[in-house]
Amino acid sequence: MVTVLHAEMFSEAEAARLLDLPQSTLHYWLEGGTRRGVKYAPILRSEPQGGRAVTWAEFVEAGLLRQYRRRDRVPMKELRAFIDKLRTELGVPYPLADRRPYAVNKELVHQAQISAGLAPEWHMVAEVSGQLLLTGPSEQFFDRVDWEGDLAAGWRPTADEKSTVRIRPDTRFGRPAVKGISTATIWEQADSGEDVEYLAKLFHLTVPDVRWALAYEESRRASSSNRAA
Repeated sequence: MVTVLHAEMFSEAEAARLLDLPQSTLHYWLEGGTRRGVKYAPILRSEPQGGRAVTWAEFVEAGLLRQYRRRDRVPMKELRAFIDKLRTELGVPYPLADRRPYAVNKELVHQAQISAGLAPEWHMVAEVSGQLLLTGPSEQFFDRVDWEGDLAAGWRPTADEKSTVRIRPDTRFGRPAVKGISTATIWEQADSGEDVEYLAKLFHLTVPDVRWALAYEESRRASSSNRAA
């Protein structure tokens, strides 16, 4: 069944920018590639597609991998085997964009990690005092997603849990927004000299909403400048 998870939302370059990842890293996760003479299949796709469009589910799943990212230490083979196991057992094409592995199927995740030979630093769940708990990176990712049933319906692009900035496939074509208002639009108005209180009234937002939007845009633009340098 085709759902919003399958919707092509971003170009690869735009998705990488929103995720604050090098585009080459995201492309490698989506399309695979050859490194040191070894050819690797994609992690997030069943097979390479040759395109540069990124679906909503691929964007969300890349958000999880971003929590674990280690330069030159991405275990392509093991992660691919792990995700394939979850795909098969859950019967869904995008298991990392599904709520169940984080909430009610931790035992399945635990077994899939072991079966795939995934190193502990990449585990999504860990056994603690006889209980299976989400590891730090997977818990942080889970908390950044807005879940509607088992569906990933939104993603908070900032680490601060108080932020009201969201990326949603049904709002502003997937661009960052606060309560439906583009953060870029708010930032442009502020950059032209409008104060926070005026912007809150103009867009029918609270002052904290405006501040979150501006903080996000300033951080994103600073990150883009640093990468360009």
